[in-house]
Amino acid sequence: MNNLSPAELVLVKKACEITRDALNYCETLIKPGISTKELDKCVEKYIIDSGATPACKGYEGYPATLCTSVNEMVVHGIPSESVILKEGDIVSVDLVVNYKGYHGDATRTFPVGKISAEKQRLIDVTKECFFEGIKNLKVGHRLGELSNAIQTYAEKNGYSVVRELVGHGIGKNMHEPPNVPNFGKVTSGPIVTDNAVLAIEPMINMGKKEVWLLEDGWGVVTRDGLPSAHYENTVHVTKNGVEIWTL
Repeated sequence: MNNLSPAELVLVKKACEITRDALNYCETLIKPGISTKELDKCVEKYIIDSGATPACKGYEGYPATLCTSVNEMVVHGIPSESVILKEGDIVSVDLVVNYKGYHGDATRTFPVGKISAEKQRLIDVTKECFFEGIKNLKVGHRLGELSNAIQTYAEKNGYSVVRELVGHGIGKNMHEPPNVPNFGKVTSGPIVTDNAVLAIEPMINMGKKEVWLLEDGWGVVTRDGLPSAHYENTVHVTKNGVEIWTL
């Protein structure tokens, strides 16, 4: 797991604060009638004005600052002028910020106007999965304890966990070892080390766990067309516990 110096950890924490603030700003813009492209443009300006850069833009050819995934889109929805948010939608906004070469990563699933009770429950349980998971994230323990807790909580609530996409280490790079699955046995995964910085991100489907990759090579959608929600924070794990740096 990443072994960052105290000075580097300060820079990661700052990147996380800008990520958090940019997502909070994005939430104020979300309403019926706005395009995901407009959200992208506004948040990109916000990040640059904050002294940082959007890390997703240009990453392996990705064309935007945000990933905006609406309803059955699990992740990596490309912002578009033709995707107009409407009353009753849910939209997951995934954002990575680069501050002086260090990264912060977070995702929230937001309601658009008034949404159904079913969609609200999906958003709530996905967020709860994250918090159930980090209760089991401890230095010296297997990462699988977190993974298993997320899966158990999601399935207990009647939902399924996406298998193809996982959380990850983060620091100098957007994606670093180890992979952090949202499913698995308590005995799986590496031992969590002191000072690890991880992006923990449950992706939870209302229906079945199976997904498709769209022809654009980025967007991932549920095969059954039912909604999916996503909740992510960058966390710092020490012997004293877990600090959530993007909250």
